[in-house]
Amino acid sequence: MMYMDLILCLISGIILLVCVLISVAFLTLLERKVLGYIQIRKGPNKVGFMGILQPFSDAIKLFTKEQTYPFMSNFNLYYLSPMVNLLLALLLWMCMPMYTGMISFNFSFLFFLSVSSLSVYSVMLAGWSSNSNYSMLGSMRAVAQTISYEVSLILLLMSFLFLILSLNIFDLNKYQEYLWFLFLAFPLSLMWVISSLAETNRTPFDFAEGESELVSGFNVEYSSGGFALIFLSEYANILFMSMICSVLFLGGLLMTIGFFLKLLFMSFFWIWVRGTLPRYRYDKLMYLAWKSYLPVSLNYLLFYFSLSMIIFIWFI
Repeated sequence: MMYMDLILCLISGIILLVCVLISVAFLTLLERKVLGYIQIRKGPNKVGFMGILQPFSDAIKLFTKEQTYPFMSNFNLYYLSPMVNLLLALLLWMCMPMYTGMISFNFSFLFFLSVSSLSVYSVMLAGWSSNSNYSMLGSMRAVAQTISYEVSLILLLMSFLFLILSLNIFDLNKYQEYLWFLFLAFPLSLMWVISSLAETNRTPFDFAEGESELVSGFNVEYSSGGFALIFLSEYANILFMSMICSVLFLGGLLMTIGFFLKLLFMSFFWIWVRGTLPRYRYDKLMYLAWKSYLPVSLNYLLFYFSLSMIIFIWFI
């Protein structure tokens, strides 16, 4: 019986990852379409009906192009970094809660924090192993930014966890049956979304890929397959953070059409922000993390901790 459960778990995981990869493909199409309409142009509309097959033609083009690599690069690390980056991005999805009891374990938030902090290493090694000044600068920026915002991200998350007194993502569903945490912790929710934007290296915090000063950041030396894998991992992370946002403070009612609509809206929000806001200044980004978000999130953490203790003692 146990073997059958493991096989079912494996099949469910493979189906989930295939669906995530297809979602990533069409998220890139959505982004190009939305950015096109924001900039008063059409976006992709030639390949297939209204450009619906554009992601697949892009994938074929990227993976069939010639794979080049810098002559003086550290080849093994240079080659492995994008693969590890995508692996970690897909591994994050394993903590997505399922009613079938796939891998929705009791410490899923801890797993999420551990895996997301590991992705820093793949970015750092991708930049360092390319042996290029631009990619090294890009990776250093990305690492500094990710580490800075992970601190406030964890503190913000802990405030939500004190409200449910659990590390299981599935428990958010129970506690938001009558009231979303968006209304109970509105400032925290806004700070979480902004920190998530910084964590996924997206506009207005895309300093790792500052084209105007760093050409293309840590991925400047990558071409064809390597670049495609980095691209896929970035968009898989965006989708995952959208899922976490919709679970964390937008109700968390899983396996309903509303959950997927909320996920779609959050993904659209990521694109909307990219089309609207200019890039932040780097020192202001660090100032925001350490001098604004850190003290505010610590104060909120103490407030929600005391609130949860009062409620806990009241019911005992």
